[in-house]
Amino acid sequence: MPSRLQAQIDFILEADRLKQVLRQSVLTDRSRRENDAEHSWHLALMAIVLAEYGPAGCDLGRVLQMLVVHDLVEIDAGDSFIYDEAAQASKAEREQAAARRIFAMLPEGQGARLAALWEEFEARESPEARFAAAMDRLEPLLLNFQTGGATWRPNGIRRAQVVARNRPSLTEGAPDLWAFAEHLIDEAVARGYLGADATRGE
Repeated sequence: MPSRLQAQIDFILEADRLKQVLRQSVLTDRSRRENDAEHSWHLALMAIVLAEYGPAGCDLGRVLQMLVVHDLVEIDAGDSFIYDEAAQASKAEREQAAARRIFAMLPEGQGARLAALWEEFEARESPEARFAAAMDRLEPLLLNFQTGGATWRPNGIRRAQVVARNRPSLTEGAPDLWAFAEHLIDEAVARGYLGADATRGE
């Protein structure tokens, strides 16, 4: 087998490990936790269906490429729970190390291209990266609402935390979807899925 093809096949097989990385989010039937590969697929589908809410002139093809590769680093780094401050503090360092190893498996030019897509997603500077990030924030919110706060309730998560984590990405990447998301958050509080904000003196 040519060495280039062998490297590509090795990378593809390595990517299969993403199916073993469990996220905090629970499937809508509440049967088990979602894995990273399922999450990436779901985000890509969301981007296709919700493309009309993205920035004007947004290149959907580029968005989809970012969404497919954005969590590959979690093969090594694992999924960092967004409300776990300690895990978030070391996340960037762990993921950078993972990116160097994983994308280096591909032939040089191809590996550099995928690494650049990952870096673009992380930087959130292009319209495509901002829209991709908005999808990445909206999906777990939807799953949490549909499962009665399956991730929020056991961890004592409150409204202000969810707003702080979701509003920046959604208002930057898909502002028309923020009103929907905020309504969902408020409805989650009303239904007891999500803790109300702390009152003074609590």
